[in-house]
Order: sequence, then C-alpha cells, then structure tokens
Amino acid sequence: MLIALILFFMATAPNFATEQNIANIQTQITLNTILAAGLTFAILVSGIDLSVGSVLALSAMVAGLVITSGMPVPLAILCAILAALFVGLVCGFINGYVSVRWSVPAFIVTLGMLNIARGAALQTTDAAAVFGFPESFKNFGTATFLGMPAVFIVALLVIAIGQFVLTRTVFGRLLFAIGNNEESVRLAGHRTSRYKIAAFCISGAMAGLAAIIYLTRLHTASPIIGQGYELTAIAAVIIGGTSLFGGKGSLIGTFLGACLLGVLTNGLLLLGVGDFARQMVTGAVIVLAVIIDYYRQKMSARLNTGLPG
Repeated sequence: MLIALILFFMATAPNFATEQNIANIQTQITLNTILAAGLTFAILVSGIDLSVGSVLALSAMVAGLVITSGMPVPLAILCAILAALFVGLVCGFINGYVSVRWSVPAFIVTLGMLNIARGAALQTTDAAAVFGFPESFKNFGTATFLGMPAVFIVALLVIAIGQFVLTRTVFGRLLFAIGNNEESVRLAGHRTSRYKIAAFCISGAMAGLAAIIYLTRLHTASPIIGQGYELTAIAAVIIGGTSLFGGKGSLIGTFLGACLLGVLTNGLLLLGVGDFARQMVTGAVIVLAVIIDYYRQKMSARLNTGLPG
C-alpha cells in the first residue's frame, strides 16, 4: 500500500519526489513514529493509551520550564530531557497501575489521564506558552545526519531498539504472550501485571521523548499541543498490522504505518486537498484498518483451527 501510494503521488503531485519534500516527510512523521512505537507496546498487551497527546503537552511544558530556568545550558538541556521522560514515565505508570490494580479498562483510565495531563499542562503556566530556548537546543531540530533529519534518526533508533526488545528479549516475548493468552502466562509463573504496567510506562516515556523532539522543532512549549496526536498514532499502529486485540504486531509495521499516513497527508497537501478533506481521508483510513484487522483475526482463527477460509 505504501509503495503504491508513493508511486501514485510521484505521478500526480508536483514536487513530491524532490529531496526537500522527502526530508519534509521524514521530519513530519517523526513525532507520530515515536508515539506510535510506545503505543505498540500498550496495544500488544490488549491495552490502549489515549493520553499520549496530553502527556506530550505536559512533558513539553515541564521540559520548557527546566530549559528556561537559568541553569547552565548543557545541564539545563540534560535535565529537561530527563524531566520530560520522567513525566511521561509517571503518567504511563499511573495508567498501567490503575488499569491492572482495579481491573479498569485501559480505555477509561487513559481517557481520564488525557484530561488530567491536559489540565496539568494548562495549570503549569496558567495556559501561557514557554519560549526562549538556547540555540544549541533548537539547532538539533534542523540538523541533518547522513542526509536525513537528525530527529528522524532518533525515530529510527526508537524503532530499531523497540523491535529488538520485542523480538529478542524475554520481556518482549512475554508481551506477545500476554496479549494472546494472559491466563496461560500467569499460570506459567509470571506476574503479568508487572509486564502490562511496564508496557504503559514505555508508552508514556515515548510521549516524553516526543515532547523533546517537538521542542527542538517548534522552539515553543504550549499547553495546547498534541491534541489529536493519539488518534494518528493509534492509526499508524493498526495500519502497521498490530492487532487491537493484542498479541500480534511489530514495530517495523508500526513504522510503515506512520510512513503511509505521512505520505498520504503530504501528497494530499501537494495536490491541494483542504484540511477538512484530509481529516476525512485519515478517518476513513483508520476505519478501513480496523475492518481489515477484524478479517485478519477471523482468517487467522480459521487457519489455526483448520477450518476452511
């Protein structure tokens, strides 16, 4: 689908295949790739995290205040990165712990965190934006490495490390197992609650990392950023083949899903399609991905039981 979409826009959209536009696409999909990578962990254990957009905003506000606190620049940048990751990690831990401890659906818990984190982001500076970051911090957002935007390299590293964790570690394999049959994993002697909470912690931490990337690109921390980001990230995960029911998926697929959405948005923009129509197309793609996931699950179940397709 991604290859077909690229070929279509190369033939129809002006300047689509230029080096500058390719770099623009890589930069534009960075945030969604990082958020979707974290969400993949949560969805693999049959969860969901609707709060990543708001957690991104809260992490960005905290990091922005740290950077502009007057500390020496290198120390301020380091502390800001750690602060953003810590805020995201704490929010993810709360999501996972509440969901597991009291058996509350993750949808409800993270919906509540969506409002809590957004309110906290607004409360932090009384809805005022934070700006005036050091040049050395802002330069990273426009830097290139090996011909690619540096922020895109960060996203690729997240995908590579995450894919390694999921496929080459016991932790990753247990996440798949929990998504497929949590009771079997529990009976095998593993405390599934720890792994599920860890998956939400990763999702929150990736929202914190995305906040830092956002600040390097936009140079301003605003409490209203990140609205709707969770929906685009979920779309990337599902389009990439991760099952909403848990237990199946990969970060490579998530990355390709983010690329597809980025290419689609960029191509429609070059064709002159308006914002409202682009939102409609994106929404249709999400619905289509869920329908495809349903039939994929149904076909998989038939193959596993030996029934005809």
